[in-house]
Amino acid sequence: MKPTQTDDEPTDPGTDGATGVDGGRLVGSDRVLAVLKELARHPGGVGLEELTRVMGSPKPTVHRALGALRRAGLADQDARGRYVLGDEFLRMAFAHHEARPDHVRVRPVLDALAGRFGETAHYAVLDGHEVVYRAKVDPPTGAVRLTSTIGGRNPAHTTAVGKLLLARELTSLEEVEAWVGDPGGLDRRTPRSLCAAADLHRELAATRERGYGVDDQENETGVNCLALPVYLTSPTTPSGAVSISALAYRTPLASLVDALDEIRALLNEPNG
Repeated sequence: MKPTQTDDEPTDPGTDGATGVDGGRLVGSDRVLAVLKELARHPGGVGLEELTRVMGSPKPTVHRALGALRRAGLADQDARGRYVLGDEFLRMAFAHHEARPDHVRVRPVLDALAGRFGETAHYAVLDGHEVVYRAKVDPPTGAVRLTSTIGGRNPAHTTAVGKLLLARELTSLEEVEAWVGDPGGLDRRTPRSLCAAADLHRELAATRERGYGVDDQENETGVNCLALPVYLTSPTTPSGAVSISALAYRTPLASLVDALDEIRALLNEPNG
C-alpha cells in the first residue's frame, strides 16, 4: 500500500523545521519522536504552549506531531486539555518489558535479594557513560524506597553496576583516560564520586581483582551498593549486573560484603 502524506509531514521543511531540545534540526518522523520523548518527561501532562517552548519549535509543528501521536494512540489529552502519553504507548511498553527475556529470568533473583536484605535490588546494563536500569524490585515492607526507575539512568562511574561492567572494558589507564575525556567532564554526584581518570582506573583494577563492584555513597549520599555480574546471554560475558542498593545507616556496605557468598548463591554464581 502506497503511503500518503499526512499533516505531520510539512510541505515546506525549510520554514517548518523544528530545532528540538538538543539544538539539532528535526524533520518528519524525527520530530514526532522528539515530541513523544518530551511527553514522557511530563507524567502529569503538559500544555501545548509549554511543550512548544521546551521543544523550541513553532506551535503548528508541535501540534501536527501531537496529532500524529494521538492518531496512533501514543498520546492523549486529559480532562484539562494537557497532553500525556497514550494508553497504547503504556500497553506496548509494559507488555514489552514484562516479556523481555532478561527481565523474566532475573526477576526471581531480585525478589529474593530484596526480601533477604530488605533493600532495593536492581538489574542494569551499561550504555556508554551511563547505566540503564532494566528491572527493579523494592523491599516488600517497612523500608524506605529509592527513587530509581525502570528505564532510568545513572552515571556509570558513580555506580557499583557501572564500575563492575566498565572494569571489563577499560583495562588500562589510557583506555580510562580516553573514556573520561576532558578533565572535569564526569559528573560529581557526591563528594565521594571518583571523577579523575587515575582514581577511576585504580578502582576498576580493584573491582576486577575482587570480582564485584561497590558504590560507597558515590552516586547518592546515604546510599551504598554492591553489584555482581549476571550472565544471561553468554557464559563468559556479562549481560549486565545485579545490585543491592541499601541505605547506609541501615545496611552498611561492610554488611553487604560480608554476605557476598550468600548473594552469589542466590545468583547461582560459584564462589571465588
